[in-house]
Amino acid sequence: MLTKCPKGTKDVTPQQSYKWHYVENMIRDITARYGYREVRTPVFEHTELFARGIGDTTDVVQKEMYTFLDKGGRSVTLKPEGTAGAARAYIENNLSNEPRPAKMYYFTPVFRYENPQSGRLREHHQFGVEVFGAGEPSIDAEIVALASEVFDKLGIRGVRLNINSIGCPTCRARYNEALRAYLEPKKEALCELCRGRAEKNPMRVIDCKNQRCQEQIRDIPLMLDYLCDDCKAHFAAFRSHLDALGIAYTVNGRIVRGLDYYTKTVVEFIADVGDGELTVCGGGRYDGLIAQLGGEATCGIGFGMGIERLLMVMEKCGVVIPEPRLTDVFIASLGERAQREGLRLCAALRAAGVKADVDHCGRSFKGKFKYADKIGAPIVCVMGDDELDAGAVKLRLMKQSKEITVALDDAIDSIKGELEHE
Repeated sequence: MLTKCPKGTKDVTPQQSYKWHYVENMIRDITARYGYREVRTPVFEHTELFARGIGDTTDVVQKEMYTFLDKGGRSVTLKPEGTAGAARAYIENNLSNEPRPAKMYYFTPVFRYENPQSGRLREHHQFGVEVFGAGEPSIDAEIVALASEVFDKLGIRGVRLNINSIGCPTCRARYNEALRAYLEPKKEALCELCRGRAEKNPMRVIDCKNQRCQEQIRDIPLMLDYLCDDCKAHFAAFRSHLDALGIAYTVNGRIVRGLDYYTKTVVEFIADVGDGELTVCGGGRYDGLIAQLGGEATCGIGFGMGIERLLMVMEKCGVVIPEPRLTDVFIASLGERAQREGLRLCAALRAAGVKADVDHCGRSFKGKFKYADKIGAPIVCVMGDDELDAGAVKLRLMKQSKEITVALDDAIDSIKGELEHE
């Protein structure tokens, strides 16, 4: 019986991977212009990193993590998101000694044990940015501008930006008191998970997906009405920077994000996909995370966006990603001598920057041409004993149905010249 990939995972085949390369290369170009450098962290971390960083009342920690004991009896977890690992790397590698801010980006697989969603699998892939050591609201606007440019350059239209401030520990303490008072008479009508949240982390109730809970909290108090003066000023400055950059947004007081480390600014980008809406990017500030994980108090901000969702939304927007040509020239050799010379020419072409290939499957002469046509090679280089005796090769220009003879010593320059005129 065939062993298939696990539920919620998916292969990216060679026929599809060029689309991923297109998106990743575009993003790498954008992040480089913003001064971000790549960070790579392990696929699994000690479980306590996520319990401490993300928060033990979140759905991620309570229900969605892939956690297991290794052979040494240590609890490890496949990363469910990218920020905690990047923060741990920042502390462990003493990156606070480098010039601030530390601007990082990453591409990483993330793992969530949940029912597969549209464009989000149990193993999916994220592009994310993290900035450590910048407290000014201008950096909040910068990461929003970066994300907006990604959507623009990838051809994704109609993405809406929602923003909110969820305050700092100082003003949130007063807000939590108001929430507990509001939720107390409604506790029995809430789902079991929200009954626990109502005491430990009441703001998380706002993010519950249970329809019954949402009906109970229609008039719930919002953090925006409880912000301290510092948080109000930060949010106002953030908005003014967005205005200066010409970035449209909507203030949505019900955005709280799903992870406990967020403070002050939170953002979500929403895409209309015809049959509904999808969150294609989310993030915000986490000014207390580094200290919470054992480092010096350091400001932090970042976002994450799913690659699978980006590709899905691009397709729905009608974006056609150009498929790169697999082979520039295919060498069709006849006979053992020609086969050896064909291999040498193929290696020389590759060294000269030309995509070249030869037959490794013992095809007939006619079969070689059929194969070259299937892979879209614009030039077939024909080599046989007669050609080699004459010190020449024949170049079949497939699109023009034309054949020319060139000296073997000039073959590389001739092929490159024909490709330039393609």
